[in-house]
Amino acid sequence: MTNSILPEGRLLRTPENITACGDKDSLAQAMREGTVLEGLALLCDENHDLLVRVGTFTGRIPREETALGIADGSTRDIAILSRVGKPVAFVIEALEERDGDLSLLLSRRKAQEMALNHILECWVPGQVVPATVTHLEPFGAFVDIGCGVPSMIGVERLSVSRIAHPRNRLRVGQEIFAAVLSLDRDQRRVVLTHRELLGTWEENAALFRPGMTVPGYVRGLKEYGAFVELTANLSGLAECKAGIREGDRVSVYLKSILPERMKLKLLIIDVLPPLEEPEPPRYFITGGVIKAWSYAPEGCVKAGGETVFSEP
Repeated sequence: MTNSILPEGRLLRTPENITACGDKDSLAQAMREGTVLEGLALLCDENHDLLVRVGTFTGRIPREETALGIADGSTRDIAILSRVGKPVAFVIEALEERDGDLSLLLSRRKAQEMALNHILECWVPGQVVPATVTHLEPFGAFVDIGCGVPSMIGVERLSVSRIAHPRNRLRVGQEIFAAVLSLDRDQRRVVLTHRELLGTWEENAALFRPGMTVPGYVRGLKEYGAFVELTANLSGLAECKAGIREGDRVSVYLKSILPERMKLKLLIIDVLPPLEEPEPPRYFITGGVIKAWSYAPEGCVKAGGETVFSEP
């Protein structure tokens, strides 16, 4: 199951998937072995069945087999409709020849069930895993952690720097990394976190030196100054400047860096044109298992965020 629990889309163009979907014999072998494959969802018909391109063949996923929870109503039909034009994971249920044409009966639900079973049995808190952003809400980012199995990263867990909405940090379809915060095997849910992979204060501050002028984002305005984000896990305080608004992209001059107080003193130079998309995350960790994480530098008089990853 190692490769088959990748988020949907990452398996589609691999040599293994292309070979397995290449001919009848390969498809029959994949069916016998219960191999998870990927194809492209061509359309959703009037019965909400998905028609899927599998190599040079076409397969059908019946509505109740399109996703976990569809049959009992706990998953809405938008989960089916939103897959059209996108890769979908599946296992092959049956192969039938009709008038010389090969017909494939597929199940995405079973692929998800296999993936979720593997995740709950084999993953551990602190494990760094790949994920793909599927949609964004004010309270968090929903991601695919394997075969379309959903999980969520709360907005407060996306970064140390506070943001108004996950769209300030991520975009739909983006491939990211996340860490397992907790596993609820009774409810069959996985909770993720993201900020711990983006570096400590010290790691982020090491990217800058006093005297530099760099771009940043205004993330908060107070009477005493403007909080400007230099990286997702590093912000500093600048004097307010007339006309500056929250969310503005600005250039700032670094006056000083104070590790013992976890402070950056900044001076806003100018307002910059906005970027069309958020900048990709700068990761300091992209694999392995994190036991514990502390944001603040050692000996800092100011407390910082901490995360301890452990089984409940």
